[in-house]
Amino acid sequence: MLGKLFGSLFKGGSAAEAAPAAAATEDYKSCRIIAEPRQAGSQWQIAGRILKEIDGEDREHRFIRADQLPTRDEAAEFTIRKAKLLIDQQGDLIFKS
Repeated sequence: MLGKLFGSLFKGGSAAEAAPAAAATEDYKSCRIIAEPRQAGSQWQIAGRILKEIDGEDREHRFIRADQLPTRDEAAEFTIRKAKLLIDQQGDLIFKS
């Protein structure tokens, strides 16, 4: 039991583990929204990326929210909603460093 606990703490994660697979994508106001919900125990956490080309340069904004939902599909749907809200509220400012 302790070996399993310590093993999971110190083992390196693979790139596949680090980047969740896209559950949904949608284009919105010149942006591409990629929903990438993360599993948090038995729930799914809202997470995703917003991509946009600005002045010939590809820009990306990653976000994770505390909201958790029971299924991956629901989390993907809410991720798209949250991303649209971010785009509507902040516009291109979300891509500023």
